[in-house]
Amino acid sequence: MSRQHFDALDFKILEMLSHNARKPFLEIARETNVSGAAIHQRIQKLTASGIIKGFETIIDPAAVGYETCAYIGFILNDSTKFDEVVNRLKEIPEVVDCHFTTGTYDIFAKIFARNNAHLLEIIHKKLRTELGRTETLISFKEEFKRPIPILAENMD
Repeated sequence: MSRQHFDALDFKILEMLSHNARKPFLEIARETNVSGAAIHQRIQKLTASGIIKGFETIIDPAAVGYETCAYIGFILNDSTKFDEVVNRLKEIPEVVDCHFTTGTYDIFAKIFARNNAHLLEIIHKKLRTELGRTETLISFKEEFKRPIPILAENMD
């Protein structure tokens, strides 16, 4: 996607929504001294242009029974099989992120499992591939996660 041109109001809206996607439009309007209708229009424009990809609810995985977080790197024997592996990963609901990468791994995926035994079951029954090999890293704890910084100087 080509880089979009933003003004100060766009940056402020993006910054506010990146920290709280449920922030009411009227509250954004009050904080930016702009009408609610103008804020609504701007957010529609940002969404239609693909800048805002959507709004999400972030659920604590452990609170709903997913105690183990792991990252799995795939080293493919044949890089033309990327789409095949990605399509197989899409079929596994516990896989929540998937990236095509440089370096050691061709594909890097994030997975949540109920516990280590469930992770092992997923690896053995769903992730085994004749297309290459995998390496698994278990995350003990996520220290922090934050939205990307919304800075005017990054958006020239």
